[in-house]
Amino acid sequence: MVAHIDPTADVHKNADVGESTTVWGLTHIREGASVGGDCSIGRGVYIGPGASLGDGCKVQNHALVYEPARVADGVFIGPAAVLTNDSYPRAITPEGKPKDADDWTPVGVTVRRGASIGARAVCVAPVTIGRWAMVAAGSVVTRDVPDFALVAGVPARRVKWVGRAGAPLEDAGDGHFVCPRTGERYTETDGTLHPDDPHLT
Repeated sequence: MVAHIDPTADVHKNADVGESTTVWGLTHIREGASVGGDCSIGRGVYIGPGASLGDGCKVQNHALVYEPARVADGVFIGPAAVLTNDSYPRAITPEGKPKDADDWTPVGVTVRRGASIGARAVCVAPVTIGRWAMVAAGSVVTRDVPDFALVAGVPARRVKWVGRAGAPLEDAGDGHFVCPRTGERYTETDGTLHPDDPHLT
């Protein structure tokens, strides 16, 4: 099924929008951007030139995904969340001239498969959000987030582990954790969490 693009959305002719994706009103998808199939791109979203989103992503209203962000399959980006792209933002050069594209090198946020970024969270490039991780609403992420970590606060810090279903994992003792929704089991080793079933991705 072809993508459904609201007539008020501004999708550049050189952007790529996958099959069965819905792009809602007043969204702006820039040149060279790539959005996978089966995505939902909410009202007023901005996706910068060259940014890429995988299949099955959900980007809520007024989120800002600045280039060169790399967003994997199945990622949730909440309302008004921001993925930045400038380590040292300035409007002008030290000489007082307006900066242009030659005056800075954009750096992107990377979001791995299945991760979720809560409403109004800010991810400061060039951080990586790990697989199935969850960033709490309103957080400011300034360093990489491990797979399966739930981070919260300003700056964001890990407060719990979460499973693929999104629920906080229950501590089963001795570095073992279990998901209360699915029963999937995980083991923590040296500050990282791994599913006990190696087939889980």
